[in-house]
Amino acid sequence: MKALLTCTLVLGLATLAYAHHSMNGFDRQKTITITGTVKQFKWANPHSWIELEVDNGKGGVDIWNLEMTAPGILARAGWKSNMLKPGDKVKMGVHPMVNGDIGGQFVSVTFADGLTMTERGQQQDPATAKQ
Repeated sequence: MKALLTCTLVLGLATLAYAHHSMNGFDRQKTITITGTVKQFKWANPHSWIELEVDNGKGGVDIWNLEMTAPGILARAGWKSNMLKPGDKVKMGVHPMVNGDIGGQFVSVTFADGLTMTERGQQQDPATAKQ
């Protein structure tokens, strides 16, 4: 009986872990660009998050929650925990939610100075790249 309970618990936790890391909620075939103001950058495990205030065209703002990868992966790619600050005006590339809800998966950020970062690090603008 104890073994059956242990197996059930392990399988249940494995199912939860698999569901947590599913990317099915994001339309990874589509990338949209949104422009807004950073509300908060959460440098946290298991995933970092960006909260971005985006003009909704109706006189208000929508808060876009953008999921990123783990801080350890971001740090190896050159990110720092203070890279995005509240008030920063940025342009984001995003895989939107499949169901049309506001939010998505982070693809890239372009800062006011033109620097573009992805989860793999700094990306050079092809227009300014040396041939």
